[in-house]
Amino acid sequence: MTLAPLSAAQHGRDLWLAVRGHDEVWAWLFDGPYAREGQLVEALAAKETGSNALFYAILPAAAKMAAGYASLMRMDPANGVIEVGNILYSPLLQRTPAATEAMYLMARYIFEELGYRRYEWKCNALNLPSRRAAERLGFTFEGVFRQHMVIKGQNRDTAWYAMLDHEWPARRQAFEAWLAEENFDQEGRQKRTLAKIATHPNEAATPET
Repeated sequence: MTLAPLSAAQHGRDLWLAVRGHDEVWAWLFDGPYAREGQLVEALAAKETGSNALFYAILPAAAKMAAGYASLMRMDPANGVIEVGNILYSPLLQRTPAATEAMYLMARYIFEELGYRRYEWKCNALNLPSRRAAERLGFTFEGVFRQHMVIKGQNRDTAWYAMLDHEWPARRQAFEAWLAEENFDQEGRQKRTLAKIATHPNEAATPET
């Protein structure tokens, strides 16, 4: 799979086709949903040229098209802190190994290439799928900031999670073991969960039921 700098011209059509008719994917995001392709492309162009976040299109090999995006934001190089956010997973990406691989690639990039020491994940405290995802991916829950933001006219309590640089080597090992071809059976089902690999890295693989 590939992460590529988001381009409204290159990825707009793909993303429209991927999310059209699935307004639920926008439920927890700052923007959307969009009624027309042109509106989405315009929004993507603003993300592409904005200075507050770096957006990356997620292109799973199996989908052969952009199936979502994510961004690096709230960058604080002086303190070595950065956040992953604005994550959009279309149905083509949801619950697939590529979804996990995208987060692995972003974490590897910020720790190993950019040299950050703290990687943050923040979400609406009511967004239970996002909170479960953060914990599954190896982020540690640090608390809830009450009435932290107003999003789409509603108060938002924000749940904070983080992963630290000294934790990354173990997280990387778990990611790579989970993503390995031998961790999936012929039907594409995982043999061991990411959480089980992280806590019992040397345990023999058996299919999950």
